[in-house]
Formats: sequence, structure tokens, C-alpha cells
Amino acid sequence: QYNRVWIPDPEEVWKSAEIAKDYRVGDKVLRLLLEDGTELDYSVNTESLPPLRNPDILVGENDLTALSYLHEPAVLHNLRIRFAESKLIYTYSGIILVAMNPYKQLPIYGDAIIHAYSGQNMGDMDPHIFAVAEEAYKQMARNNRNQSIIVSGESGAGKTVSARYAMRYFATVSKSGSNAHVEDKVLASNPITEAVGNAKTTRNDNSSRFGKYTEISFDEQNQIIGANMRTYLLEKSRVVFQGVPKNLIIQEWEAILSLRV
Repeated sequence: QYNRVWIPDPEEVWKSAEIAKDYRVGDKVLRLLLEDGTELDYSVNTESLPPLRNPDILVGENDLTALSYLHEPAVLHNLRIRFAESKLIYTYSGIILVAMNPYKQLPIYGDAIIHAYSGQNMGDMDPHIFAVAEEAYKQMARNNRNQSIIVSGESGAGKTVSARYAMRYFATVSKSGSNAHVEDKVLASNPITEAVGNAKTTRNDNSSRFGKYTEISFDEQNQIIGANMRTYLLEKSRVVFQGVPKNLIIQEWEAILSLRV
């Protein structure tokens, strides 16, 4: 079924439609049949044809690169189907892991899940942050070279939580018993590093306005021996003035109250 396309929609962003009449080069209008049964004459030209929709058999793929047509509506639709219908928050796009924040705890991060992903190749099991962490850990141990995992996303996307799960994975598979909660020690420093430069956004009441670089050190037995964290790229535009000290505010209120008395 390659006679279906995506058209922009002000409410749903993209809406699916079926081509009701064959398109010929030079046609200015494309006759479409929407999913609610209404017909639509959609204005087109040879340079702005609507993107084709993937066949149903490919919808819900765990790797976006497996889609026949890879464009914005196809990506959004595939992620929505996996998240809303299959209750899956992780999807691959090649070596990239796309994560949807469910804004609730999920039972997919326990020790049993960690051991299930340990030793597996990245594409052997369902997409997961543990699969990415295992690939980095395996490459480090096999090639004796530093590895990096970049966690990016908008405010409230779950970057800090994803980083914590990755560190928990390293602490568990490295069998460093005394450092099993090294991620807690690293994240415990967050209040200090976020004391300056944080701001409230629509999705996060305490969004840090700078990036974090967390470095985890391993010994020759591939066991965690320590970690350190640095911040960078502070958005100075967020820090517009120095906050008034708390004791000064109290003195001002005491002065106001004394005047009223």
C-alpha cells in the first residue's frame, strides 16, 4: 500500500491520507481521501509532493533505519505506535538510541534485565539503554580504548536519569562490589553543580543550563575505581544578576514590619 501519504495538520502535526486519484506530472492538485472519509484537494507541485507513508508491516519497527521511507512523519508515527500501543520507550536509529520519557517508573531496569543484556550484541535484543552501555563496555574491554556515550535532548527529556541507568549498568557488570552505587555518589554532587545556572522550563522545574561531562575510570580488570564530573557550556544569559542574600531579605522585611508597627 504505497498509495498513502502524509500531509501537514495544525493539530496532529501530520495526518495520513490515501491517494484517491492517480497523480500525473504537472498536476496542481492531488485528490486525497482522509481517514475520516472526507475528500481533500491538496495543492502540490513537482518539488513539494507529500511524503509517502510506510506499509503497515513496517510500522512499529525497533530500528528506524529499517523503514522504507525515513522522514519526519514516518519517524514520529513509528515512535508514537511503539510508545502508545506497544508501551516501548526505546527505539534504535542505527547506532543511536531514541528514548521517550514516560514520566513514570518502569520495571525494566532491575538486575535481571542488566544480566540479560550483559554480553549481548547491540542488535540481538530489544532497544535499551543497557544495550548501549554494554556495547561501550565491551568495546572498552576488548580494544582497551576510551568510549563515550552522548546523552542529549530537550529539557525534561530524561538525560540525567538515562545517564544514571548507564552508570548503574557499568557498576553491576564490572562486579565492583564496593562501588556498586558509584552512580549515586556521582549524582549526589548534582545539587552543588546545579546551584548556579538552573532555570524553570515548561517540562522541568529545575533544568540545568549547562552540559555535564561524567568520566568513569576502570582498572585493568575493567572494574570501576572512581568517577568525576565536570560542567561546561553554561548559558550565561540565564544568570542575569546575583541573587539577593537570604539574610538581607530578612533584614528588609524586619525593617518594613518595624515601620508598620
